[in-house]
Amino acid sequence: MRATRTIRTIRAIRAPSSGRRDDGQVTIEFLGMTPLIILTLVLMWQFVLLGYTYTLAGNAADEAVRAATAADPGARQGACQQAGLDKLPDAWSGTVECDTAGGYVTADVHLEVPVLFPGSIGFPFTVDGHAGAVEEAKD
Repeated sequence: MRATRTIRTIRAIRAPSSGRRDDGQVTIEFLGMTPLIILTLVLMWQFVLLGYTYTLAGNAADEAVRAATAADPGARQGACQQAGLDKLPDAWSGTVECDTAGGYVTADVHLEVPVLFPGSIGFPFTVDGHAGAVEEAKD
């Protein structure tokens, strides 16, 4: 009987008098943090899209200038624009500008950065890619 009283006394000292006050605390804290976790993931995804758009713009400019240097001077503009837009995914839209001056061919690609879902809407600013190469000599 004495041991039972001692155990009851220890339990009474350890447990709060009002019962289980901490039940559900972890759930409430998680629910409070969920919007912050989602916002962090959305921002990370948007930065991935921004970086990928920079990669696409640079590659498209390289492809455009490579095609322009290999084409005849009269067909250079068309070859440049076609090669610049050819390997872009359908979800990315942009423009290609090609120029030749002093034996040097340049290509500028301007792409819109998509907002969250490629192919839906884009930010009001563009990502630019620039490349240049010397004209190939025809024998």
